[in-house]
Amino acid sequence: MSFSQSEDSLCRQIGNPEIPQLSKNGDIVLGGIFYFHSSWKNRQETYTQNPLPLECMRDFQFAQAMRFAIEEINNSTDLLPGISLGYNIYDTCRSIARSIKVALALNNADNVSSTSEEPCNRPVKVQAIVGEGSSSPCTAIATVIGPFQIPLISHFATCACLSDKGKYPSFLRTIPSDYYQSRALAQLVKHFKWTWVGAIRTNDDYGNNGMATFTETAQQLGICLEYSVSFFRTDSTEKLQKIIDIIKASTSKVIVAFLSPRDMEVLIPALSNHNLTGYQWVGSESWIFDSQIAAVDKNHILDGAIGLSIPKAHVSGLKEFMLDVKPLNLLNHDLFTEFWEALFSCKFKQSQSEKIQTECTGHEDLTGVEHSFTDMSLMPIINNVYKGVYAVAHALHSILNKLQKNVKKYCQLLYCEEVYFNENGDPAAKYEIINWQPEENGIIGFATVGVYDASLPKRKSLFTAEYNIFCVLVLSLQVPVSVCREKCPPGTRKVLQKGIPVCCYDCITCGEGEMSNITDSVTCLRCPPESWSNKRRDACVTKEAEFLSYEEIMGILLTTASLFGTCLTAAVALIFFRYRKTPLVRANNSELSFLLLFSLTLCFLCSLTFIGRPSEWSCMLRHTAFGITFVLCISCVLGKTMVVLMAFKATLPGNNMMKLFGPTQMRLSVLGLTFIQVIICVIWLTISPPFPSKNFKEFKDKIILECALGSAVGFWSVLGYIGLLALLCFIFAFLARKLPDNFNEAKFITFSMLIFCAVWLTFIPAYVSSPGKFSVAVEIFAILASSFGLLICIFIPKCYIMLMKPEKNTKKNMMGKG
Repeated sequence: MSFSQSEDSLCRQIGNPEIPQLSKNGDIVLGGIFYFHSSWKNRQETYTQNPLPLECMRDFQFAQAMRFAIEEINNSTDLLPGISLGYNIYDTCRSIARSIKVALALNNADNVSSTSEEPCNRPVKVQAIVGEGSSSPCTAIATVIGPFQIPLISHFATCACLSDKGKYPSFLRTIPSDYYQSRALAQLVKHFKWTWVGAIRTNDDYGNNGMATFTETAQQLGICLEYSVSFFRTDSTEKLQKIIDIIKASTSKVIVAFLSPRDMEVLIPALSNHNLTGYQWVGSESWIFDSQIAAVDKNHILDGAIGLSIPKAHVSGLKEFMLDVKPLNLLNHDLFTEFWEALFSCKFKQSQSEKIQTECTGHEDLTGVEHSFTDMSLMPIINNVYKGVYAVAHALHSILNKLQKNVKKYCQLLYCEEVYFNENGDPAAKYEIINWQPEENGIIGFATVGVYDASLPKRKSLFTAEYNIFCVLVLSLQVPVSVCREKCPPGTRKVLQKGIPVCCYDCITCGEGEMSNITDSVTCLRCPPESWSNKRRDACVTKEAEFLSYEEIMGILLTTASLFGTCLTAAVALIFFRYRKTPLVRANNSELSFLLLFSLTLCFLCSLTFIGRPSEWSCMLRHTAFGITFVLCISCVLGKTMVVLMAFKATLPGNNMMKLFGPTQMRLSVLGLTFIQVIICVIWLTISPPFPSKNFKEFKDKIILECALGSAVGFWSVLGYIGLLALLCFIFAFLARKLPDNFNEAKFITFSMLIFCAVWLTFIPAYVSSPGKFSVAVEIFAILASSFGLLICIFIPKCYIMLMKPEKNTKKNMMGKG
């Protein structure tokens, strides 16, 4: 029990006493604070006299629920046996000032006269207060009565701020906190992939705190607010017009409304006047299941609205109790008379002279009457009042029976629902997801399409039956889309802009060699070295392997040239073999000629090893075969040149050079020069041989299959040795070019070496600068060009003589005596 104590002083009545609208005596009295009236006429106060009473229209379903619960408890033999509960119920008419005033009235003892000499130290008037139905009045009341430890149990105040036990130590409620509702609404919006929304809130504790929590959770879930505006039902027309203009100018198609029912009643007509249709409304529990709000929406602006509501409940006998109202039989005759007259649009006759068109008898039947009082759509909230009264009754029962040490954490109602409060005075958070669905008669029906249970894991807390949801775009059979920017498709990445919400971003195509295969990717992944991004940049595909193949035109042409050179060399060899006993062949060292033709055949054939997919054996063979065959070829040419020089020197008196350079020495020189190249190649293959490799640098979208040199020193040693022999051969041939002879072979060797050196001098820069397979083609062309140069310059003139001018193929002619 709570007691209010003050100094031992005399009490004096200040002001007029507050008389409850409904009251009943009992051993223990409970207080009730409700708003029977929901609007009033504003008056200009003069502050020279007491304010006039409020003029309003009434609604006291909640008060009836409290009376029903108390009557039910008083008739119970198990709960508070032998003790009667009474009540003092006040009407605040949604005035915070009046809420504080009646709360103090409930805290005071019975009224004392102005001449009372009694002290003010006396018990409080009530042991608990049920009400109020809004957050702002509850914060005011809880602040006032908190120091007196009088429990205030609200049925509809949802502001998360009231969970602060430091500020409101005695506040409890039977409705979940907006801490959970705001997060549930954010998850509901996220569930439908609405990331670009607008928000309207009531400009009070309920709306501001609820929207603040929603905004925080929405940002965590990747939802952006295009606008967030506050509104109160007493705002000016200009401010309401600004809100309408903001909605019209917005691009979001979803509006989250954290509004009270009274504010919705003001906002809906304004929306209808501007025909603001086509928006998906997401509502808080305060209005989403209110049939009066649906009735106000005559133009179906809110069709398809979805939101959270308190789970449905049924209290047996409550509806019958509410409808069993006879104003002539009640103590507060004035209150119920006013209610009855508003309900039936009639008036009780006060005098014989009064003219009344419709007269009330007080015995009219409420069955079938369509009125907010007979509408049971607010039964979940009414049930919260019912549960609050029972919670107080169970607490009193435990105290009076001295069972404080064994108090249960919950009390049980007659219909077996467990009610409990956590350390913050809040109940378990569980909501139904309500969807506004038009029915055939044009009336809006509230369909339950899902549930939200905060006690479950996050991934399982929200469940919706989407097939049963009616949205504003139901005719297109699609859930409305409300995003600032469509999702970035695969192949692009999201790029945020400074100062712009994260939901508004640019989609940038991934760069070459990058890909993204998911929507809304924030980065593009680099493809592996052997892959490259496709045109859509949504996948990595294997790069095309490029090498000089036999199937392509360039490969075919080079192969044809190689085989043609081989055949031409073979034909020359056949001609020389046929005319091997003729002076022309004999005079030009037939043995070296045949060896040279053989080496030229190998030169033409070795070019084929450069064509086709590189392999280990082909890489090692192509360079070594090329180096050895060309050295053999140049060695033969060098030998022929030396023979010409030695032959001329031998004709001089006293010169025996020819004896020192006979056939044996010539063979040994060719063999020795070639063997040097063989040694170079063996060393190269032993230390660091050529090997097949993949070149990713030349082309971004291709893989160049090539033969890496292994040791660059080995490659350039082979090439340099060939160049050295070619240079010596050129010098010797150049010195012998003007020797007196009718058919001087040194002239043709000079031309062939000139071509050979020119080809290989131009080969080096062309080889280094050519990309991919073209470098291989350049090398093959150099081999073929130099081989053809040797073949044509040295052998074709001789073949011409043997075939076309046989009369010149004589010894006399060879000696210049013909």
